[in-house]
Amino acid sequence: MTTEYPVLRWQVGEVRISRVVEIEGASPGTFLFAEATPERLLQHAWLKPRFLTDEGKTIGSIHCFAVESAGRRIVVDTCVGNDKPREVKAWNLRQGRFLADLAEAGFARESVDTVLCTHLHVDHVGWNTMLAGGRWVPTFPKARYLFGRAEWAHWSGATEGTDWQVQDDSVRPVLEAGLADLVDSDHRLTDEVFLEPTPGHTPGHVSVRISSRGADAVITGDLMHHPVQCAEHGWASRFDVDPEMARRTRRAFLERYADRPVLVLGTHFATPTGGRIVRDGKGYRFHGDG
Repeated sequence: MTTEYPVLRWQVGEVRISRVVEIEGASPGTFLFAEATPERLLQHAWLKPRFLTDEGKTIGSIHCFAVESAGRRIVVDTCVGNDKPREVKAWNLRQGRFLADLAEAGFARESVDTVLCTHLHVDHVGWNTMLAGGRWVPTFPKARYLFGRAEWAHWSGATEGTDWQVQDDSVRPVLEAGLADLVDSDHRLTDEVFLEPTPGHTPGHVSVRISSRGADAVITGDLMHHPVQCAEHGWASRFDVDPEMARRTRRAFLERYADRPVLVLGTHFATPTGGRIVRDGKGYRFHGDG
């Protein structure tokens, strides 16, 4: 059995990036954005058919990016995970084949040497750990896990509820195993791969910049959840910790990368996932490659 979704790959100078999907599909836009009614979404015709259905539902994806740079094998964000009790029905106690798909893409879990979480929300840390012998153990046993110092400082204070549960089953076991490093928001993983501070969605949120041999790319993280936010950059996600800061960060990101030869890889953008930000009148849109 092979993966349901294609493994997409991009070459950025000497760096190779691969996308491995855990979940992709359509959902009501109001799950993410209060303003995202079908009528409002359908005003942006360029979103169809890749990012929006004819009925006005948003199409999104939960995936990781595997980055190969300077001999390092880096997994960026680890999706939802299996066996974990979660409030979202489609995520609750999953029995998916993500690890098999990751291995088929060339990244057996034992071969990964670095795991980076852009932030510590539920759908970015799930496969940090796996259930073994009734315990949550690190999924990538030979990897160093990189968590933002400011990010952990924020979430580590949770003592109950959903936020506590996510940290307890997907972050703390890695720390307790001695496999985690707390890093600054401008940390360099290699000469070609480094972090870019993009706070707002969460306090220590980061994006990932890739620059190699004159070619450039950026992995967004959740500063944008869907391409519609290129046009509607004022739409805040329901899950933004600081919506106003998230808006400022998103606007600055769009200004910085619009009309430039920079490959933008949306952490929740559906297939084709990668593309360019282009100016569109007084706003912006996302032009997907492929």
